[in-house]
Amino acid sequence: MGPIKGIKKRKRVAEKKVDQNVLDAAAAASLRGGSLPPLDWWDEFSQRISGPLLDSKEPKTVESILRVSRKTFNYICSLVKDDFTSRPANFSDSNGKPLSLNDRVAIALRRLGSGESLSIIGESFGMNQSTVSQITWRFVESMEDKGLKHLSWPAKSDEVKSKFEKISGLPNCCGAIDITHIVMNLPAVEPSNKVWLDSEKNYSMILQAVVDPDMRFLDVIAGWPGSLSDDVVLKNSGFYKLVEKGKRLNGESLRLSEGTELREYIVGDSGFPLLPWLLTPYQGKPMSSSQTEFNKRHSEARKVAEMAMARLKEMWRIINGVMWMPDRNRLPRIILVCCLLHNILIDLDDKVLDGLTVSHQHDMSYRQRKCKFGDELASNMRDKLCLHFTCGEMSLKL
Repeated sequence: MGPIKGIKKRKRVAEKKVDQNVLDAAAAASLRGGSLPPLDWWDEFSQRISGPLLDSKEPKTVESILRVSRKTFNYICSLVKDDFTSRPANFSDSNGKPLSLNDRVAIALRRLGSGESLSIIGESFGMNQSTVSQITWRFVESMEDKGLKHLSWPAKSDEVKSKFEKISGLPNCCGAIDITHIVMNLPAVEPSNKVWLDSEKNYSMILQAVVDPDMRFLDVIAGWPGSLSDDVVLKNSGFYKLVEKGKRLNGESLRLSEGTELREYIVGDSGFPLLPWLLTPYQGKPMSSSQTEFNKRHSEARKVAEMAMARLKEMWRIINGVMWMPDRNRLPRIILVCCLLHNILIDLDDKVLDGLTVSHQHDMSYRQRKCKFGDELASNMRDKLCLHFTCGEMSLKL
């Protein structure tokens, strides 16, 4: 009975702490001699917050609790509304009050955005952890269907290429590719878990993504074990197969000043293979001045992918840190939905993004692995691009 009494006590405390917005509205109404306006959904929902969230000194706003603006929250609710209403579920809080659509979306976003355990989320919103788990999974199932329109390869890549050239000076570049590790805590005694053990002795799952200059995901694949190298993951991805079949990076080639034709391509770090459509930096020393210049420009273009991965993990903390024995069949779908939410914030120009620090550190404990494979045609193309930069500098001097 002890824990139950403790929960009831916290609820009584929560009931005494009325949202400041409600108090302000009441004061204004009394001055006008009018009646108190009805509470909006968030005013009512925020009053039910208890546990660790109640004790926090942070303001209890939609942005601080759910990590999205109210506009974005309403849009996400509109995406999942039909699924949630067509499959009714008797979700309720610990007082037996039915949970509205907004309630359920808020709970799922808090779970994905905070990374807090099911028990902490349940304590904060007054429900058992089984309810939190079911609501979150229902949300993930709906979002991976209804939100998929926010993840697509651009029909016209001219704007993307123009922005990349503005950022780095690299012409005809269509994207930057990177991978990150989602670290898991798995039982070491289970032999089948060895496949998930990566080069840094962590159990992890890989996310590979192609990113545009606005840090928007264009293509993602998740689910491969962390033990696999970047080039192996790439060659087994749908993106690789689409490019090889001529269905991606198949736009117009650019004619360089030297008469060389430069096809559409993406950039990646030295963990990826050098391919005609995937340019990696020069490795080894010494380097010529033109090679050094290429690597500098290449790094600027590649940075957007690094920052996108860092922002993804910062915003959706369920995939940051170490996940405790996750369901490895469901985890790739959770990762995908986090990527969709990442894109939605960008597409809706959510002001929450303005308050985030820009970082490109998303796999800080991982050392760069090198891929030794290099395609001769790709190597020639990279050399011609270097010559293009050199000739460009010479013409400016003249």
